[in-house]
Amino acid sequence: MKKIIVYIVVSAAVISMCLGAAGCSTSTNVLAAQQSSENADSTEKDEASGEVLSASRDIFAMDTYMTVEAYGDHCQEAVDQAEEEILRLDQMLSTGSISSEISKLNQDGYGTVSRDTFYLIQRSLELYQETDGAFNIAVYPVMRAWGFTDQNYKVPDETELKKLISDMDLTGVVLDEKTYRVQLANDEMEIDLGGIAKGYTSSRIMDIFKSCKVESGMVSLGGNVQLYGAKADGSSWRVAIEDPNNLSGYAGILEAKNRAVITSGGYERYFEQDGKEYHHIIDPKTGYPADNGLKSVTIVSADGTLADGLSTSLFIMGKDRALEFWQAHSEEFDAVLIMEDGSIYITEGIENDFQTEQKSVIVRKEDSDE
Repeated sequence: MKKIIVYIVVSAAVISMCLGAAGCSTSTNVLAAQQSSENADSTEKDEASGEVLSASRDIFAMDTYMTVEAYGDHCQEAVDQAEEEILRLDQMLSTGSISSEISKLNQDGYGTVSRDTFYLIQRSLELYQETDGAFNIAVYPVMRAWGFTDQNYKVPDETELKKLISDMDLTGVVLDEKTYRVQLANDEMEIDLGGIAKGYTSSRIMDIFKSCKVESGMVSLGGNVQLYGAKADGSSWRVAIEDPNNLSGYAGILEAKNRAVITSGGYERYFEQDGKEYHHIIDPKTGYPADNGLKSVTIVSADGTLADGLSTSLFIMGKDRALEFWQAHSEEFDAVLIMEDGSIYITEGIENDFQTEQKSVIVRKEDSDE
């Protein structure tokens, strides 16, 4: 779970019209311009017609707090369906539930799964290959050894880590696309889709918004933000990305529409032992927390599933490899990389959309090694 806070800045004028307001994590906060209702489930109506024009709901699932908002006709239907989908996917994918498809697969080493679970495993294997192993859903036993699954934190024995790493080769996983049958690579392998599940969930909610024909909407899944459409005036939403070096401030503001904005960083989920901090983003090749000068990585993409997987992957890669990867896949996503020294690297696709007062470098395709 990514422990990142992302803020959505919404125009008060837009909220008053009840139309078209404005990325594993803690919470996503909508600033003061958001609806002020304290209820977990709220709607707003146009005073003249009595028509429901907006609906929102707060939900706890996938070990985090979530907010779903929809605007326009059928907004309540969209929010209701979104909650049902979130709870369905949570039950299906949770490693904490012994009855979930993932838990059963981990226990048996094989099994027939649902279309959603199969798709996520398939996408995970593709990302494993594309990122040269930086994204690895078989890291779950290593996370458990560090205590990040149950908060029983400790630095594992190096011999133990080497053994666990040896069982993480995903190339041995067998998938049958006709039957949705999955065979894990070995008896010791266990997988966890937490690094990609929230992004997939937010994308599914975008599908629901589309099918319900709402005008616009937003979902915040514990820091994973995905936006549907634009504000009522056609302008972009404004998403403020937290400054990992100053948790009371923002690193910058991103203007976006029809995009997922998902951030990964290790600065809010960590423990200390013998005076050293250990965060939860594990490099699958070493078994230790990634240590490469990066403080956070934000991915901006139309594909929420991809953005979720890449936010962790690029963090593990480090700046140079991450920017090389972006150069090869610049049509699929953009990124904001924040370093431990406070400097920020912004890929050129969002050069005009991300504003910051901090020292920053615009990375272009021809000089991505800058």
